[in-house]
Amino acid sequence: MTVVFVCAGGPEEEVVSSDFLLSFDDAIFIGADHGAMYLLNKGITPDLAVGDFDSLTNEEWQLVQERVPKIERHIPEKDETDTELAILKALDYEPTEIILTGVTGGRLDHYEANLHILYRIQKMHPSIEIKMINNLNCLQFLWPGQHRIVSERYFKYLSFFAFGDAVKNVTLRNVKYETTDEIIDIGTTRFTSNEIIGEYASISFSNGICLMIRSIDDKE
Repeated sequence: MTVVFVCAGGPEEEVVSSDFLLSFDDAIFIGADHGAMYLLNKGITPDLAVGDFDSLTNEEWQLVQERVPKIERHIPEKDETDTELAILKALDYEPTEIILTGVTGGRLDHYEANLHILYRIQKMHPSIEIKMINNLNCLQFLWPGQHRIVSERYFKYLSFFAFGDAVKNVTLRNVKYETTDEIIDIGTTRFTSNEIIGEYASISFSNGICLMIRSIDDKE
């Protein structure tokens, strides 16, 4: 099992905690632009830094050059965002899981771009589990079929949304509010804030793309 963390340059408060970052054995860390500094600030040396680094001060750029063993610097005028370049490099490690952090909050156009990058890469690589995480939320896309959702202490609540067309024949088991052959329509809030009962839950559906969001309240 190979886990690759990609830390992007969104607001630093959107980067998941050091405890979570270090909870995976032998994880690989990639810093996208200012994300390399965020990792260094948390005491984690990135294996790779990618981007144009135009958001770094001269002092920060000097530190990245001194500390990070491998750097790929790109010109600012490019088709891909720094985050997308970092995700593409993550694929080179043949991971079983890619976790993106520092990609929510701040500018909404950046968040929307990152969400659609996640969707596109997940569609291209269905065997890799790809997640977008901050300290309160975990987002990932699910394709038709059956999915096992393991309970864990970081995220208590479980919500499902249709991404594009309606999600059909939705069956939820081992959750507080179970369903059988239901439909998640575009715009519905009915499938928000469920909870896992026991060690794991499951969702199965036959059509559509499901956006699953796992969350916890900031007061918990």
